[in-house]
Amino acid sequence: MTEPVRDNPSRNRFELQTAAGLAIANYRRDDLTITITHTEVPRAVEGRGIGSALVKGMLDEIRREGRKVVPLCSFVRAYINRHPEYRDLT
Repeated sequence: MTEPVRDNPSRNRFELQTAAGLAIANYRRDDLTITITHTEVPRAVEGRGIGSALVKGMLDEIRREGRKVVPLCSFVRAYINRHPEYRDLT
């Protein structure tokens, strides 16, 4: 996958373009944290690692910004549990 994950602050979400449309991660942002409320991947590309690529790119960007993440979305919470290198963000 070559498309980068992009922050779209005007829509309060991170986005990843796929052949089937946008994969998104909705968030609420405050001074120190980004609360991830929901992720969604186009049905046509579910189960192909798109959600994981979206979350990885999003968490990398959150780290670059020096913020913490509040993973209300169960998919993001499970991803962080499976990838201990991101646990310091919570």
